[in-house]
Amino acid sequence: MAQFIVEGGRRLCGEITPQGAKNEALQVICATLLTSEKVTLHNVPEIADTLQLIDLLRAMGVEVERTGRQSYTFCARDINLDYLLSDDYRKRGARLRGSVMVIGPLLARFGIAYLPKPGGDKIGRRRLDTHLIGFQKLGAWFDYDLNDNYFAIRADRLKGTYMLLDEASVTGTANIVMAAVMARGTTTIYNAACEPYLQQLCKMLVRMGAKISGIGSNLLTIEGVESLGGTSHTMLPDMIEVGSFIGMAAMTRSELTIKNVSFDNLGIIPTHFSRMGIYFEKRGDDIYIPAQEHYEIETFLDGSIMTIADAPWPGLTPDLLSVFLVVATQAKGSVLIHQKMFESRLFFVDKLIDMGAQIILCDPHRATVIGHNHERTLRGTMMSSPDIRAGVALLIAAMSAEGHSVIQNVEQIDRGYQDIELRLNALGANIIRAE
Repeated sequence: MAQFIVEGGRRLCGEITPQGAKNEALQVICATLLTSEKVTLHNVPEIADTLQLIDLLRAMGVEVERTGRQSYTFCARDINLDYLLSDDYRKRGARLRGSVMVIGPLLARFGIAYLPKPGGDKIGRRRLDTHLIGFQKLGAWFDYDLNDNYFAIRADRLKGTYMLLDEASVTGTANIVMAAVMARGTTTIYNAACEPYLQQLCKMLVRMGAKISGIGSNLLTIEGVESLGGTSHTMLPDMIEVGSFIGMAAMTRSELTIKNVSFDNLGIIPTHFSRMGIYFEKRGDDIYIPAQEHYEIETFLDGSIMTIADAPWPGLTPDLLSVFLVVATQAKGSVLIHQKMFESRLFFVDKLIDMGAQIILCDPHRATVIGHNHERTLRGTMMSSPDIRAGVALLIAAMSAEGHSVIQNVEQIDRGYQDIELRLNALGANIIRAE
């Protein structure tokens, strides 16, 4: 198990470019299973989760070639369906949340899919009902072995239908869309997720020959086609990394330029950082953050405490609430962080309290933060990363703290952030990876 040894109190300076989007990568990599032709993907983040998914596809029989830095070609000409019943497939799928999105492409193309209950972050219950109900509406049926958490999903031929999703699940919508593109007839999906990454998936599928209308809205109409062809696709920069770097600059009082952020696809994220009192400038497609000694959280117009809450797109992504929470610990003022979508994602705040942060955990979904206004520094400590986003939030806290901190279980951070210590050390941080 690896750990980070972090020297706090160092200011950063320079330029950093965000990696390709993790959440988009997991979707479009699975979409390569929809065709026997070659698909080329660029700006692929080479992080633990995507590399494990690529290895899973290789084991299924997909020909994968790394053609350059963060570029790969995939050719799913010969898929070994027998492998889906193997213990190796079960082990690989069970440790990776993104493996759930192989179901839609396999159902669409082969009429059968198997999946162990997928792993991922320990951030509370993450049900698969939206995925499975969507597949059922398309004409599939499934068996679930309660003893070994194993799903078997089958369909003679998927048929288009109307469906109203019970939740605007991003992975659920992506999975259903990938199943529906080759279903017979027309599929209408209402209350569909519409994040930029899902828009990217739909645009890629259209280039492959799919017929999808309503991209960017919560109402998608898909006219099924017989087959899809190859294409080339470049992924967006990761909005979660962009937000993490903005928060990191504020906490460490650093001057940073974040390059090529695809500003128009950041949605409400910049506005929320402005409400935290963080100043930045949009320079072309870059974000420039000057060094700020202090930043003050706004209040609502009636003077009441600011609330920052997650919501389906175009609301604030839940993946950044951990960063907003840690940034608030050194702001002037108070804020209520409301994590609506996952019930265990705020439990990492006990580690921030140990570092001297003033936080009241109201319940599993809400935490009130009283900022120090940089008048009292967090203190270094030993802690463990519980999930990807809390892990990077703890890293930000450690970089701003007085003294040294040790963050254990950094494999969680590796799942979402590529070479993070090397990239931050190049800006002036002092982060040592050790076993």
